[in-house]
Amino acid sequence: MLDKIDIELLKLLQVDGTASNKELAYKLNKSIATIHDRVRKLKEQGYILRTVAILDRHKIDRSLIAFSHVFLKSHTADALAEFEQSVIEFPEVMECFQMTGTYDFILRIATKDMHTYHLFLRNKLAVLPNVNTVQSFFVLSETKSETAYAL
Repeated sequence: MLDKIDIELLKLLQVDGTASNKELAYKLNKSIATIHDRVRKLKEQGYILRTVAILDRHKIDRSLIAFSHVFLKSHTADALAEFEQSVIEFPEVMECFQMTGTYDFILRIATKDMHTYHLFLRNKLAVLPNVNTVQSFFVLSETKSETAYAL
C-alpha cells in the first residue's frame, strides 16, 4: 500500500526521473536515506518499471505517427500470441494494445515519413501470416502527450 510520501515521490519522479535523492529529499522534507530506501522499495515492488529519457521525435526523424487498427484472420490463443511476438520485434511499433470491439489490436507506429510507413506496412505488417485487415490513421497534430499518471 502506498502512503502519502510514496505518492508524492512517484509524482516527482514522473516529472523528472533524473532527480537526485538529495533533490527529492529536499522537496519532500525527508532524509536522503529515507528517499533512497523508498525509491528502492518502489522499484522492487514494481511501481517504478524503468527510468527513461523522452526524446523529441522530430529531432530523431520519426515525425510520422500512425495508429493502425489490425484485424486478424484467426483468434486462437496461438494466433494472437504469434502476432504479438512478431510486432514487438518491429522497431517502428512503439505500442501494441489488444482491444475489444471491431479490431483486434491497435498499434502506435513511428516512422520518418509516409514512404517509410508504406514500406513498413507492405513489407512487415501486412505480410504477417494472420493479418486480415489494417486500417491506419495518421496524426496531424499533437495537442497533449503525457507520460505521467495522475495519482
